[in-house]
Amino acid sequence: MIVWFLIHTTFIVVDGMSDQGRKADVALILGSKVNEDGTLSHRLEKRLEKGMELYESHRVKKILVSGGLGKEGFYEADKMKTFLVSKGIPDSLIIVDNFGSNTRLSVANTLKMKDSLRFKSIVVVSQYFHVTRTKKLFKDQGFMNVSSVTPKYFEWRDLYSMIREFPAYYTQ
Repeated sequence: MIVWFLIHTTFIVVDGMSDQGRKADVALILGSKVNEDGTLSHRLEKRLEKGMELYESHRVKKILVSGGLGKEGFYEADKMKTFLVSKGIPDSLIIVDNFGSNTRLSVANTLKMKDSLRFKSIVVVSQYFHVTRTKKLFKDQGFMNVSSVTPKYFEWRDLYSMIREFPAYYTQ
């Protein structure tokens, strides 16, 4: 079991840190903590900045922000959109999913919008340890044209998160 954990963890780190430079119709930026004062956590800001880079370098046409209502009382996706608009991303190119309370719901909600948004490809934006599972959830639903990018942001919490990803990958 330890060997399998180490192989799996190595795979998700390498996969999560890889950016193949692919273009996509939509960037799906997954939510994270909004602080009690309504400001974004550094982790979430870095995800949004990476999404902005994708848009500004013409790698994506639209940005979908997905997150739920946090215990702090804020809808993550609304706060994410506000941040992006304040940085110059056109409001009309940002789609908000306030019901993506977890990864599975974010993927399901995104796929429900596939026809109305007319997208055929997605790039997932999240932390490096999270993107492999997210891509797997898309592929499990038959959506294969999914890639990922991750911000270059690391914190001590990542150690816990990598351990958590091992069972989450196989149970979600």
